[in-house]
Amino acid sequence: MVDVTGHLGMALLFAAPAWAVWGRRGSLGFTAFALVTAMLPDTDLALRHALPITHHGITHTVLFVVLASVLAGTVAARYLTGWFNANRRIRSTEIASETVFVFATGGLLTGGISHLFADLLSAPDIAAPLSPFWPVYSEPVIIDVIYYDSPVWNFGLFAVAIGLHLVLVRYDRYPLETRYRIGATEDSQHRASDD
Repeated sequence: MVDVTGHLGMALLFAAPAWAVWGRRGSLGFTAFALVTAMLPDTDLALRHALPITHHGITHTVLFVVLASVLAGTVAARYLTGWFNANRRIRSTEIASETVFVFATGGLLTGGISHLFADLLSAPDIAAPLSPFWPVYSEPVIIDVIYYDSPVWNFGLFAVAIGLHLVLVRYDRYPLETRYRIGATEDSQHRASDD
């Protein structure tokens, strides 16, 4: 596992494609959400005091990240869609609950999967190796090319990711026309729904 800075840097790298899907304002929100959720698999550090789980165990699997992401996306779509549509700062036409589901689920998946990938690059230096594909493949997966406490890797990864996002902020193109675009015009929403 890399340290927190490395996990945040990896989440930023994984969130970079959002610029092509969500546009400027949506991408900033999506990236912030991915950063907040980048430490999701490490909930085992708190849960192990109440449950019989270990670090790099069940919460460090793709299954856990997917289930948690879909559950959170469903809750967000159900309870936050109305709030997003009432919020003037979002500056959008109407946002569908399907869009909120994709946004929330995608952000959580991005943060969680980036965490697993970063841990694969550095485990088992000081922590147990991961079995990220459990229960389909129960054997540990070890890549181990980064040392946990390496400031070059952790801060370097974070600096590269920040640089990439600064370049993407300045990139003056519109996002892809998708049905999940936030802030799309009515014409583009109709065209996307016709596809």
